[in-house]
This record gives sequence, C-alpha cells and structure tokens, in this order.
Amino acid sequence: MKQGKVIIISAPSGCGKSTIIGALMERGNVDLEFSVSATNRAPRAGERDGVNYHFLTDRQFRDKIAQGAFVEYEEVYPGRFYGTLSSELDERCRAGHNVILDIDVKGGVNVKRMLGDEAISIFIMPPSVEELRRRLEGRATDSADAIAERVGKAEYEISFAPEFDKVVVNDDLSQAISETEALIIGFVNA
Repeated sequence: MKQGKVIIISAPSGCGKSTIIGALMERGNVDLEFSVSATNRAPRAGERDGVNYHFLTDRQFRDKIAQGAFVEYEEVYPGRFYGTLSSELDERCRAGHNVILDIDVKGGVNVKRMLGDEAISIFIMPPSVEELRRRLEGRATDSADAIAERVGKAEYEISFAPEFDKVVVNDDLSQAISETEALIIGFVNA
C-alpha cells in the first residue's frame, strides 16, 4: 500500500482557505482526509469529540506537549491551546490516505520544517491587503477594530509566504481551487 502524504494549507483570515479546502474535499478528485485538531477548550453545542476536535482537558493537553505528541501546537489565547497530534497524521498516512491540514501560518511553517519532503505547504494569498480588507468588511461579522486587527495580523502572516513551497493567489476562487488541486495532485502522484 502506498503511504499517504501531508498537505498543509495556510492563509491569513479571510483569504478563502477553508472554502478552498471544502471545495477540494467535495470534488473528491484526490483522496484527502481532514486532520482533526486537538484543543483544550470545551466543546460548543453540536460539536463531537474526534469529529470537530479532539477535546482534551488542560492537563491532558499539557501532558501531550510534554510527551512530544504534537507535530505542532499553538497557545492561540492565554491558556487556550490548539494543535495537531502526530498520531492523527501517522495513522491516516500509514493507511494510505493523504491528510490535509488547515492550520495557521506559523503552524504551517513548523509542520513543513518537521516533515520536509513528506509534506507540501501551500500558502493562500489575498490579491492585495486592500482586497482582504474589503472581503472582511463584506462579511459584516466584525467591528472596524477587529477588521483592523485582522488586517494587521494578515500583513504579518503574508511575510511568511516565501517559507511555503507554493503560493496560490485567491483572486478568482474557482481558479484558486483548480490551481491548489493541481498542486496537490502533482505532489501526491510524484
């Protein structure tokens, strides 16, 4: 059986990363399984352990950090952790499935550094920072201050783009989906 590979997709908030991943999963042209992240936050209504997240207690999460059980983890807010368990990738790849990770930019860089040629890292880039601002404003879900904060964070995250294997500019969504899919197909079939 052929060993599966790891696909890392990262982007600043509002760049279409989750939409692109959803479209690729729906198309089904590549065997992709979504990596389920771990967190120490409590489940929200309707969320299920092992489906939405691996829900761990604070103690369990910290123990797994100490055991080196994560490929990557981040303290996103004080005391609030999210991470990718090594076992999540190992089991799926050994079974021959390709695993797609939807992770933050720093996490993406760290996982690529750890896995090397066993993974491809793809950075989804907005056409411009100004366009990103327009998209976030168009969502009408954040205050002006929150949008300014997200745009500022996006500018910082964009500085990591050169550390990724490939950059896909999401100017036209269907084109960005097709381009990302072609990169993944080329990688898994290499």
